[in-house]
Amino acid sequence: MQHFRISFAVTFILMAVAGWWGYNHGGVSGLAQALWITAVLGIMEVSLSFDNAVVNASVLRHWNEFWRKLFLTVGILVAVFGMRLLFPLLIVSVATGQGLVAVWQMAINTPEEYSRYLTGAHAEVAAFGGAFLLLVFLNFLFDDHKQLHWLGWMEKKLNQHGTESLAVLLALAAVFGCVALVDNAEQYKVLTAGVVGVIVYLAVGWISSLLEEDEPQDDDDTTEAGVAPVLASVAKGSIGGFLYLEVLDASFSFDGVIGAFAITSDVVVIMLGLAIGAMFVRSLTVFLVHKGTLDEYVYLEHGAHYAIGVLALIMLASVKYHIPEWFTGLSGVAFIAISLWSSVRHKRRDAA
Repeated sequence: MQHFRISFAVTFILMAVAGWWGYNHGGVSGLAQALWITAVLGIMEVSLSFDNAVVNASVLRHWNEFWRKLFLTVGILVAVFGMRLLFPLLIVSVATGQGLVAVWQMAINTPEEYSRYLTGAHAEVAAFGGAFLLLVFLNFLFDDHKQLHWLGWMEKKLNQHGTESLAVLLALAAVFGCVALVDNAEQYKVLTAGVVGVIVYLAVGWISSLLEEDEPQDDDDTTEAGVAPVLASVAKGSIGGFLYLEVLDASFSFDGVIGAFAITSDVVVIMLGLAIGAMFVRSLTVFLVHKGTLDEYVYLEHGAHYAIGVLALIMLASVKYHIPEWFTGLSGVAFIAISLWSSVRHKRRDAA
C-alpha cells in the first residue's frame, strides 16, 4: 500500500474540495452528488487508463532514477492540470477564438455551452489520438526484438514481415478511412489532426534518438524494453521518452474528459474526479515497476498494447459513431485480464 499513500492523501483532499464545491452550489444534496460523481469519474479514469499504466511501466522500468522522478513529479502535474484542465480549455479557446480566462468563465458559468464546444471538437481530437495510439500498438506488434509472442505463430509472422514503414502506412490508411466517415465540412480538420498524430509519434522518436545518438547502445536492454525501433532510445529515458509518455497520456485522458461530460457538465467536478484517477494510474505505474510485475507476468504488456490497439480503433470510429464509455473501459480490462491469465499459465508451464 505504500505506493498508493500519496494517491489516497490526494484523493482525500480532492474529495473534500468536491464536497465543498457541491455544498456551495446545492447544499447537502449538492455535496452528496458531487462526492458521488467525483468518485465515479475517478474509477472510470482508472478503468480507461489501466492499460496506459502498464505501457508506462514497460517503458519506465528501464529509465534511470532521474527520469523516473521527473515523470512522477513534473509528469503528474502535466497529466492532472495540463491534460485534464488546460488542454480542454485550449481546444475550446481555439474553437471559439476566446481567451483562456473567458473560456474558464464559460466552463464555470455556462458549462452546457462549454461542453458543446468541447464535444464539437471530438472528431479532430479522436483522429489525432487514434492515429498516435494505433502507431503505439502497431510498432509493438511489429517489433522484431520481442522474444515472446502472445498470439503464437500469427504474431511471430507479423514480427517477421512488419516494419515501422508498414505501421505508418496502416496508420495513414486508417486516418483516410476515418476521413471518409465524416461530413465534407469536417474532412480537412480530421485529416489534418490524424496526420499530425502520425507526425508527433515519429517526431518524438526522432528527438529521442537524436539526443541519445552519442550514447552507447546495449542490445540486451533494447530487447528487454519490448519497444519498436523508432522508440528504442525512448526506453533509455530522455526528453523524447518523457514527451512520448505525456502524449500517450494525453491520448488517453481526453477520451476520459469527453466521456465525463456524459455524466456531468460541472467542469470542476470533472477535473477533480479525473485528477484522482490520474494519481492512481501514476501510483499503479510505480507499483508495477517496483514489484517487477511485468517480468513476472510476461504477457501483461502484450494485453495492454492490444487494449491500446482496440482503443485506437474505437477513437477513430467515434468520429461518426457513438461508442459507450463502458464498452471502451471493459474492452481494455478484458485484454488485461486475459493476458494476466495467459501469464499465469506460462509461469505454471515453466515451473512444470
